Amino acid sequence: MEQDAGSAGKLRKIDEDIWEVPQDYKEGMRVPGRIFLSETLLGNLENEALEQVANVAMLPGIQKYSMAMPDAHVGYGFPIGGVAAFDEDEGVISPGGVGFDINCGVRLIRSNLQREDTLPHLNQLLDGLFDAVPSGLGSKSKIRASESELDEIFVAGSQWAVEHGYGVKADIEHCEGNGRIEGALPDQISKKAHKRGRPQLGTLGSGNHFLELQCVDEIYDEEAAKAFGLEKGKVTFMVHCGSRGAGHQVCTDHIKTLTSAAKKYGIDLPDRQLACAPAQSKEAQDYFGAMAAAANYAWTNRQVIMHQSRGIFEKVFGMDQDELGLDLVYDVAHNVAKLEEHEIDGEKKKVYVHRKGATRAFPAGHKEVAKAYRNVGQPVLIPGSMGTPSYVLCGNEAGMHISFGSACHGAGRVMSRSHAKKSFSGEDIRVRLEDRGILVKAAHPSVIAEEAPEVYKSSSEVVDVVHRVGIARKVAKLVPLGVVKG
Repeated sequence: MEQDAGSAGKLRKIDEDIWEVPQDYKEGMRVPGRIFLSETLLGNLENEALEQVANVAMLPGIQKYSMAMPDAHVGYGFPIGGVAAFDEDEGVISPGGVGFDINCGVRLIRSNLQREDTLPHLNQLLDGLFDAVPSGLGSKSKIRASESELDEIFVAGSQWAVEHGYGVKADIEHCEGNGRIEGALPDQISKKAHKRGRPQLGTLGSGNHFLELQCVDEIYDEEAAKAFGLEKGKVTFMVHCGSRGAGHQVCTDHIKTLTSAAKKYGIDLPDRQLACAPAQSKEAQDYFGAMAAAANYAWTNRQVIMHQSRGIFEKVFGMDQDELGLDLVYDVAHNVAKLEEHEIDGEKKKVYVHRKGATRAFPAGHKEVAKAYRNVGQPVLIPGSMGTPSYVLCGNEAGMHISFGSACHGAGRVMSRSHAKKSFSGEDIRVRLEDRGILVKAAHPSVIAEEAPEVYKSSSEVVDVVHRVGIARKVAKLVPLGVVKG
């Protein structure tokens, strides 16, 4: 039935939280669009994001639907929260479907610490983390990887970090894809990307990146929570950051090439930000190899940050990481393209799944889920904002058919950073959060204003949609205790 949805009046309601963008919404669409939203969230959907869903549906080789998760908002070419799969041979690869912060992602560390044990040390912990993990725009690390080490990082990802003393073997086993994407091509990384990447290993960066101390507030799925090692009242630690300047430069460099390639191969682009090339062309494969390298850099970056953070916990509590139980639950990527096998129209097919501000959410039994979680499904980590809960979910089998095994990645913005800085005072936000028992440290007060809880959708509403649709199921709610902002 046709549903009047305000600015999105041409959407067709398929189910309680599923909306279709009909194929005749815009001339040239090869498939319909699918948007997963509650009635409440639909009111926040920008027209431009809807147009971007339709534009992505025009790209060659797209399979089933151009999709947007409940946290969708306007991005570069693809909406943030966008998911699209393209045929391995007849489809395309597009940097716009990955984004500039390649493999921006989240990792969650559990602990044996109770909330009451931690609160007296909260200030000391935040100060230590703030000093140990450089944050802010262009922040630099004490680590200086050599050119050859950087090339090793681009290929090996988290494994490089662990082999060089930044973690333990179990960390690798608890990362999506063991903390790397195969097929990285370091020779497709420019000198400028090298230069930007060398001094930034183990740094947080700026924007919405953060370190957050949390407490498990509620358990929804006892079996999955037990498998993930999560207990009510215990403290967790979340890291959110990506590939820093190296990844940004990789995207910038290859967009130029792929813009020319789209013309060369006669691809009619509805938006030049959707620059792409046939998946098997040299231009597309060069980008894919460079993207994989940047993704591997991001996993290394988060691994080093976790190692530095473990050291702060050990110093503050006077116990080693084993006594503190500082084990990695999981690490998920938000901005990547991957070659995966999916069942489409009854047949297994290899497709390049672009997840741009979206999380892989594979179910129990899938061969790519870490062995420790194969009986319950992959942990799906959904951060909130500074003042709202984060969630741990678990991949469902239904998600493989609904969204190529993909879920949302966060709450999703409803206000631009520039608008937020004009609307809020960072100091006022900090004081207000402190009154609620949430401490915040930031490189600059303006960062707090940019990331005020009010500029995001409700993380609970977003997660509830994913749960109701059946893409992934809720396992645990984590509430913030203290935050370090980039």
